[in-house]
Amino acid sequence: MKTKIESLNWESITESMHENGFAIIPKVLNNEQCEDLKFDYDNPNLYRKIVVMERYRFGLGEYKYFNYPLPDLIQNIRTLIYPKLAPIANAWMKALNIDTTFPAKHDDLLKQCHANNQLKATILILKYGKSGFNTLHQDLYGDVYFPIQIVLFLNEPDEDFTGGEFVLTQQTPRAQSKAIVLKPKKGDILIFTTNFRPVKGTKGYYRVNMKHGVSEVHSGERYTLGIIFHDALS
Repeated sequence: MKTKIESLNWESITESMHENGFAIIPKVLNNEQCEDLKFDYDNPNLYRKIVVMERYRFGLGEYKYFNYPLPDLIQNIRTLIYPKLAPIANAWMKALNIDTTFPAKHDDLLKQCHANNQLKATILILKYGKSGFNTLHQDLYGDVYFPIQIVLFLNEPDEDFTGGEFVLTQQTPRAQSKAIVLKPKKGDILIFTTNFRPVKGTKGYYRVNMKHGVSEVHSGERYTLGIIFHDALS
């Protein structure tokens, strides 16, 4: 996994993040890795918390938060990708004149979380059946947060499920929201904005707020795995 992630075109990914607030990286996971992650969905020893989304009006579906220690594959992806994203996040903070600097290493970000009593793992696996969906939201979990996160897509759209597109909304100040609909394939990784990003206007950079969700699944089952880089209070 280290070789694969290091060999990705991070210059192009960075450009896409600055321009669009998201980037799709194709075929990072192979079929066996996707199937193993889905198979482990029913292993209760891996998870600290189960959320039935309908109960909280989050949508219709279920997700489970992993416990520490994370499975090796997930831990490696989280640790290896973070240093590639920290310079992007820092450039965003600088553009928006926000006095925040994210550390170069992921362990140092977790130390900041732990100092703020954010001790819980935020990695989660999500499962949607027919009619499942996820309302628009932001994954913040505490005062210490990293403004970029990733999703691993574990099955094939239009084969394993229909519908269930990934949706981003961008709220430009004093304007209507823009919806962005994405359809990554099995094994792809989507990198996207957690809560806000800078956009360059005629008078410099301004802040646009972002949310994400999942449109209604029409048939089949949809699995994804979300990697958030900061830890949670609860």
